[in-house]
Amino acid sequence: MAIQKKSKASQEIPTASMPDIVFMLLLFFMVTTVFRQSTGLPIELPKAKKIQKLEAKKNVVSIWGNEQQDISIDDKLVDKMSDIRRIMYEKMIENPRIVVSLKIDKAANMGMVNDIQQELREVNALRVNYTAIYGD
Repeated sequence: MAIQKKSKASQEIPTASMPDIVFMLLLFFMVTTVFRQSTGLPIELPKAKKIQKLEAKKNVVSIWGNEQQDISIDDKLVDKMSDIRRIMYEKMIENPRIVVSLKIDKAANMGMVNDIQQELREVNALRVNYTAIYGD
């Protein structure tokens, strides 16, 4: 009576379920990913009865200002008022179609807003949007 040798197990890795695993990982990362939004300074925006949304965010530079007269341009604190001119000049050279979005605290000093506007005029950044929230 001859004893037959049992066949060895296959050494191949099954790849039939690989697309399912890749799809589940892709779906997981799409659902759990959070895009970073600019935070700026902690401010309370003024209210407006009529607001209009900006059409594109790629040409928008945000300038934040709070009541302690701290100023931030695109999440970077500005030391002096004259730094606004230098930073905005560099941004205007890169993209002349920039729209400046002023996000100023409702309790902020109007003199600070005027100083920011004067610095923007110096570099010919005349497309300015004043950000507010809808309400009475």
